[in-house]
Amino acid sequence: MAIHKLVFDDVEEDLFTLIAIHCTLEDYRLAYLLNKFLGITLIRKPLDLDFQNGELTYSIYEWEDCKQQTIWNLVSNVCKTEDYRQGNSNSLFSLQEKTTKINYLLPEYKTVNYFLKIDNEFNFNKEKYIIDSILKIPQVATAYSIKSDKLKSKDHLIFS
Repeated sequence: MAIHKLVFDDVEEDLFTLIAIHCTLEDYRLAYLLNKFLGITLIRKPLDLDFQNGELTYSIYEWEDCKQQTIWNLVSNVCKTEDYRQGNSNSLFSLQEKTTKINYLLPEYKTVNYFLKIDNEFNFNKEKYIIDSILKIPQVATAYSIKSDKLKSKDHLIFS
């Protein structure tokens, strides 16, 4: 019996540019400043990015550039959840301890606050222009490009 093997050499991967942004601004403030400095129009999506049936949600902003046929997304990398548990049972008063757990959209980049994902792979000059424009924002500590082949949890960047 003959064995047939299918090889997918010509399958094209999703092409996107991913920029990591380190800053302590709130998401709406960063979106406003990116709109101002990049000349784009990021708008908050009606529903946040949802993981684990609503337990983990990440804020997401989107802009569709019809001229370039490109979708820009600003997404938070950090999700904080609060949990209450019963404290010391030997006490006269019942105490509840509040614990805060921090979850990350891309756990391999725990120091990154936000990601700017652009569904189009730009040439080096255009990508450098975008990063330089982001670095002109005074509240941004740093911004840099991340290569998609270095990502372990690339599936978390599928927003549609």
